[in-house]
Amino acid sequence: MSIDWTSFTPMTALLGGGLIGLAAGLFFLLHGQIMGASGILGRFLAASYDRQERSGWDWRLVFLLGVMAGPLAYMGLMGGLPQAQFIVSDGRLIAAGLIVGLGTSIGSGCTSGHGICGLARLSPRSFTAVLTFMATGFITTFILNHM
Repeated sequence: MSIDWTSFTPMTALLGGGLIGLAAGLFFLLHGQIMGASGILGRFLAASYDRQERSGWDWRLVFLLGVMAGPLAYMGLMGGLPQAQFIVSDGRLIAAGLIVGLGTSIGSGCTSGHGICGLARLSPRSFTAVLTFMATGFITTFILNHM
């Protein structure tokens, strides 16, 4: 499998990446916390059953609603979602999601927390985490596609 260069859109990718970086920077300045999606979701869910975790429940709800509203806004502006083609079965996608969830728990963060925010802060722990999940992803993809 190769990159479809005719569908590559560097300007929209650059704009999207810039907006994510801007959001992460503003989030850190305004909240003093890392904009890690798995941590925000995890603490939101913990607050739903543990009264001691209620601090910050409101802004986490707004953040998560914003994450869900993004695709809806895109659909409204563009008339639909972009085409996506999955080359694996639903079972593999579900298994991959569960493994990623487990990895974010073990690694104390996800790609947004370590890859965007942690690397920007030059965190050695985040650098190690990013190297680990990138290498694991490359190796897994190679094995699944070539063995």
